[in-house]
Amino acid sequence: MKPAVKEYTNDELLKNDVMELKSKGVDKHDIYILSHDDERTNRVANNAEANTIGITELGLGSAVGNIFSKKGDELRTKLEEVGFSSAEAERYEEKLDEGKILLLVTDHERVTGWV
Repeated sequence: MKPAVKEYTNDELLKNDVMELKSKGVDKHDIYILSHDDERTNRVANNAEANTIGITELGLGSAVGNIFSKKGDELRTKLEEVGFSSAEAERYEEKLDEGKILLLVTDHERVTGWV
């Protein structure tokens, strides 16, 4: 099942929403941050105590393949590996190109009405 997703332009608002999700019982391991800039992704994920999409979610084959991919291809692969169709991954990757950051939540039971 694909994750619930919400787009942000403000890192602090994203962090506040992560804290709210956690207060509702969403586990840190169900919360992922993704942006076009790896440094921003890691910084926001660390500040919000959330995850990034890594080898565990991608599998070794996709992770190794991403080493040689262009950034857009890498982001689309990550989005597809967590459950989005290629068309959805393309659409979200375009949002990332615009400077947005994505909050992905895999615990659907606790995010009803959130997005």
